[in-house]
Amino acid sequence: MALKREIGIFGAASIGITNIIGAGIFVLSGIAAGLAGPSVIISFLIAGFVSLLTAFSSAELTSFVTETGGGYAFTKRAFGRFWSFLVGWLGYFDAIVGAASVSVGFAAYFTSLFGLEGTTPLILAAFCLPIAMLVLNLIGIKEVSRAASGMVIIKIFALVLILFLGGFYLSSHYSVSHYTPFFPNGFSGTLNGSAIIFFAFVGFNIISLMSEETKNPEKTIPKAILLAFGVTFVLYVGIGLVEVGVLDWKGLGTAASPLHDLVTKISDNKMLIDFVSFAALIATGSVTMGSIAGTSRASFAMSRDGLFPRWFSYIHSRFGTPFVGITVSGFAIAVIATIFFKSIDVIASIFNFGILFTYILIHLSLIKLRKKEPETKRGFKVPFYPVVPIIGIGSSIILMYFLSDTAKIASAIWIIIGLILYIILIRKQNN
Repeated sequence: MALKREIGIFGAASIGITNIIGAGIFVLSGIAAGLAGPSVIISFLIAGFVSLLTAFSSAELTSFVTETGGGYAFTKRAFGRFWSFLVGWLGYFDAIVGAASVSVGFAAYFTSLFGLEGTTPLILAAFCLPIAMLVLNLIGIKEVSRAASGMVIIKIFALVLILFLGGFYLSSHYSVSHYTPFFPNGFSGTLNGSAIIFFAFVGFNIISLMSEETKNPEKTIPKAILLAFGVTFVLYVGIGLVEVGVLDWKGLGTAASPLHDLVTKISDNKMLIDFVSFAALIATGSVTMGSIAGTSRASFAMSRDGLFPRWFSYIHSRFGTPFVGITVSGFAIAVIATIFFKSIDVIASIFNFGILFTYILIHLSLIKLRKKEPETKRGFKVPFYPVVPIIGIGSSIILMYFLSDTAKIASAIWIIIGLILYIILIRKQNN
């Protein structure tokens, strides 16, 4: 059976924006501010710049590689099965880990909104969210796209409202002391902040995973990627400016719900404060929804190629969705979220390491396929080639260096497990 083509440009962009705006801005922006100080504004710019370069490379690749799988599909076409397996294996793990950190962020806002205390409500909220999103994904990608479109409106409205109110507050309460010293932890602190807040920008890549379910993907996917990235980049930089302008950056570093704290500072309107917390629930919940959609498609593509257990490629006869992959992803996210509910920064760093590795392979795939298939028609071409992919590779390596040792070790262990699985699967196919 084939996947159904039901998504247009705004549906695809909505899924991208839905997956971008989540725990990164609603939770990790505070942790990044604690690392970088007021220069977290620069951290946002650096992380956004690295992501933009990859958005360009992904846009060109998706304009002619329309097979489901995103970075996995690009790498397979450029370098073959082994490297594509590594990308898919790391990407699968990272998306699940990333969604788990988002679920933890959801739980923090959920317990705050409803005045719940203790670890039990936090754990239950972190577990139940991915299970609920699992059910929605089982029904179909069209329903996910529709839900994403509604969620995007709420999230963007909330962030624009925060920017408007924050800007108005700063017009009468501006203090240069909030921005000085601008680099309290040096430029390395700024890069550490970038390495963490990078998590906030990566969701656009999920759009390329929907190629086989998108109408006219050669043109739709590149436009949707750039549209999703442009909208979120402007919002993020604005939030960074307001956040450190209103709140002390040291306090932000320990805030579980920084945007809730921000709105509480600039307004005493309880309805407004509760709305921001509600928007945070929508934002984090929608990212988990999108992550399940993405991981299930990645495992579907790898299974179809014999690089994952065969049952991951099974499609539901009624809904036309890869139901095994959706179910496994949903439960894996729920379990990890309940185990690491106190370590959102650690699991976000693990996610960032793997996604940066994938970004490097995406840029390399673009360079390889430009040489290997120069005559292939492309609906979009990266400007200033080869400068963009080369800088993209270098900047990704730099951010990887500034991630925690825990992230590097965990990723290395997962790669070793993947290599063992790869050898087993290849031997099984050759027998």
